[in-house]
Amino acid sequence: MTTALDTRRLPAAVEVRRVRPGDAAITRALRLEMLADSPLAFLETLAQAAARPHAEYAARIAEHSTGDRVAQFIAVADGRVIAHAGGTAIADEPGVTVIFAVYVTPTWRGKGLTSALTAAVSEWSRTAGRPDLMLEVVVGNDRAVRAYERVGFVDTGVRLPHPTTAAMTELQMRRRA
Repeated sequence: MTTALDTRRLPAAVEVRRVRPGDAAITRALRLEMLADSPLAFLETLAQAAARPHAEYAARIAEHSTGDRVAQFIAVADGRVIAHAGGTAIADEPGVTVIFAVYVTPTWRGKGLTSALTAAVSEWSRTAGRPDLMLEVVVGNDRAVRAYERVGFVDTGVRLPHPTTAAMTELQMRRRA
């Protein structure tokens, strides 16, 4: 699915869409970049991701390319994935989609990709019957908090322990899809 929502600021050469089964290699390359660039923002290490066989990436991308329980969206320019955001349903809150693994490659930051990807996840979430979005971000990652605030997320005041690093805390943000 290519979305036209919130893409007014994007250069014409950028396509925002849901992953396709053939996207495993280009998506894996971005995953390794995001873990190298922002190691504390994600729930696995660069070494763990690099060790994962290509077949695992391919299976995951194929699974996330269809359906309404989990999806990944990418921005592509010149055949290269330059940004990513995923969404997943959660059993505890049936009307909520959790946004995960949001990343924009450094040279593309500030060009509207977070907005466009959030719009893609939002459209998918609404279509799946989930009218709300939620995400968690590490306390102290002010750049990410500001980016999420610009696309309508609000800090709920909820603080949670980081799932993998005991010394860190995450803050929860929400908005309507």
